[in-house]
Amino acid sequence: MKQKILTNREREIFEKLIQNKSTKEIASSLKISEKTVRNHISNAMQKLEVKGRASAVVELIRLGEIEI
Repeated sequence: MKQKILTNREREIFEKLIQNKSTKEIASSLKISEKTVRNHISNAMQKLEVKGRASAVVELIRLGEIEI
């Protein structure tokens, strides 16, 4: 079985990002703080070794972690 890169929460946040949700909207829908959302995004970007949310999304799609 293929090793997943993201945690379930990180994946959930990126799925909302590709739906064009803001950090504030994501935080509200998941009942977490905006800072926590940003931390999850930052952690995922570090794992993927990319700079920027857009690059992270492209890489996650390429790896089959998320779908559009």
